[in-house]
Amino acid sequence: VEFNLPFAPDLQSYIELPAFMGLGLVSGVVAVFLMRSIFLADTVASGIQDHLTLPRWLRPAVAGVLLGLIATQFPVIIGVGYETTFAALSGNLILSQAILFCMIKVVAVSITMGGRMGGGVFSPSLMVGALLGLSYGIIATSFVPSMSGPVSLYALAGMAAVAAAVLGAPISTTLIVFEMTGDWQTGLAVLVTVSLATALSSRYVDRSFFLTQLERRNINVAIGPQGYLLELVRTDATMRPIDDEIQEDWDLVEKGHYVSAAGTLNTAMTVFARTRAVYLPVVKVGGETAPSQILGRLHEVDVLRAYNKALSDAAEEEHS
Repeated sequence: VEFNLPFAPDLQSYIELPAFMGLGLVSGVVAVFLMRSIFLADTVASGIQDHLTLPRWLRPAVAGVLLGLIATQFPVIIGVGYETTFAALSGNLILSQAILFCMIKVVAVSITMGGRMGGGVFSPSLMVGALLGLSYGIIATSFVPSMSGPVSLYALAGMAAVAAAVLGAPISTTLIVFEMTGDWQTGLAVLVTVSLATALSSRYVDRSFFLTQLERRNINVAIGPQGYLLELVRTDATMRPIDDEIQEDWDLVEKGHYVSAAGTLNTAMTVFARTRAVYLPVVKVGGETAPSQILGRLHEVDVLRAYNKALSDAAEEEHS
């Protein structure tokens, strides 16, 4: 166990469960904000790099400078943040510190990931969640202190909720927290928080940070092999090569009934469904100096045959 808690967080009363439901909703919002901030930072950094044609090595260098400037005022952002996370779980931070550190950590993680520096989202999600939970707990327990448990329990639940929403692993995260505490009442509070955070975040980010990250690269793993296998096969690998072009091929090209040689079978199936053509010319698109060239013909039956083989290979690999 990475965090050896100095005491066992205990749920004071089941009347507190609505407070943990509220923490779950807040954690879901913060998890979505954390993930979207990372994606936004990556998009902005990529746009600037492409627009200014900057070298790749300059991107992490600029991110490092920005992080260094922030770290001069807030050294808590350096490293994985386990010390700050443990301080939050122990309740050793005041409200203003917890809120400020949580906001600064989100900014720092976004710069790190957007700058393509080494790092991940697991430890930052733990730190952000613990700080969020502590902040929420300090505020929530101040209303009815006599019927409230320790703020460390809220920090623990917030840590689990944000991490579960970011990682897309609510069951595993809940079991880890139960293993840390060994208390089923604490596990119940964490389970309520994690469930609502995951349910809310999954409506705005597709299941987890990692699946959304892959989808931004046009890799749809979440929908199963039947949804992404055709994206892995290029049209020029399945086409039937031709020796001579015929006028009928160019007529189809002029109508827009063709596929690019660099395209995938998934795109080809979309064109087949739209045009209902028996075959599609596979075109190597030319530029200003070189004309376009027809490399071959892609028949729908060949696409289906390739799709069937890919599904068979995937099933064999899965059960081997």
